[in-house]
Amino acid sequence: MVRVMRVNNMKQHTAVSDALIFLLTMAAAVGASLPLKLVRDGGVYMPMIFLAAVLFIARFTSGYIYGAASAVGGILWISYMFRQPYYEFDFLYGDLVMFACMLAVALQTSRMTQQLREQEGAYAEAERERVRGNLLRAVSHDLRTPLTSILGATSAILENGDALTSERRTELIRGVYEDSEWLIRMVENLLLITKVEGAAQIVKRSEAVEEVVAEAVAKFQKHYPDSVIEVSAPEDLLMVPMDALLIEQVLFNLLENAVLHGRAKRIELNVLRSDGEAVLEVRDDGRGLQKADFPHLFDGYMGRVERASSDDSRNMGIGLSVCLSIIQAHGGRMEAKNVRPSGALFRFTLPMEEADDGQ
Repeated sequence: MVRVMRVNNMKQHTAVSDALIFLLTMAAAVGASLPLKLVRDGGVYMPMIFLAAVLFIARFTSGYIYGAASAVGGILWISYMFRQPYYEFDFLYGDLVMFACMLAVALQTSRMTQQLREQEGAYAEAERERVRGNLLRAVSHDLRTPLTSILGATSAILENGDALTSERRTELIRGVYEDSEWLIRMVENLLLITKVEGAAQIVKRSEAVEEVVAEAVAKFQKHYPDSVIEVSAPEDLLMVPMDALLIEQVLFNLLENAVLHGRAKRIELNVLRSDGEAVLEVRDDGRGLQKADFPHLFDGYMGRVERASSDDSRNMGIGLSVCLSIIQAHGGRMEAKNVRPSGALFRFTLPMEEADDGQ
């Protein structure tokens, strides 16, 4: 039902937009032709003005209707307003030729526009399928590794329970616990991707950025109590329209990546205001990002070729893919880079409503 409503809204928006383009362009053509009535031989140039209008309308509207209508309208306006006797319809043989040319231009331009939009849609769908494929390969690897570890540990406990020392048994159980906990976070990230990509619209409410940051940091420190995090924020309270839980998950993923994959000992979380946007930065002093990772940093497949056997890369691509999906759904941008002397910087933006700029 939500998807049907979204499609209907898009169709209504397109219909209104096409109608406005048609009316405004025809009005502009008539306005540009009026001065030519005062110029000798000005009528020679009027068909060119209306032909340009037909071309513009056919290019920037959907389907063939408005392009064909502009060809008809052009002939009617020329005959009625710009040829003596004025304000009477007096069609000549040449008008049929002019109309045929305008109609041919309209139909051909509309057809090319339709083909271009279909190609753009096919390219976008192919890109989505590529990202889904990368994500599926990453998920397959990331799920198999901890499940294999859990299976091995539980088998060892069941088959050699009496022979194991208490220390070894505790070590195996701790490994099972950690892998299970990681699997839960993995599934949560996958569910978030499904929610963001499948939803018709992110439900945003005006939230204080500082409070969302505080919640994310508190949640992170429960899992990683030894991590050192420094938070800086402007004195003025930043109110931003957002889904607070989703943005909190973005911050948690970035902080977790800094510890697990960057081996960071110290993390900075900075909140800034810039050009009507809230800017959030997570900077660490870890080992940074490898150059080979940048092409696939946000598509869920990062590090699979170079470090396919290394557990320290698991979930990093998935987590960053989740982050990018959430930020894009909010109308923001995300980027990453290495910083000196060491470490990585992840930055994302969130648009601020004008009504909140003064708060």
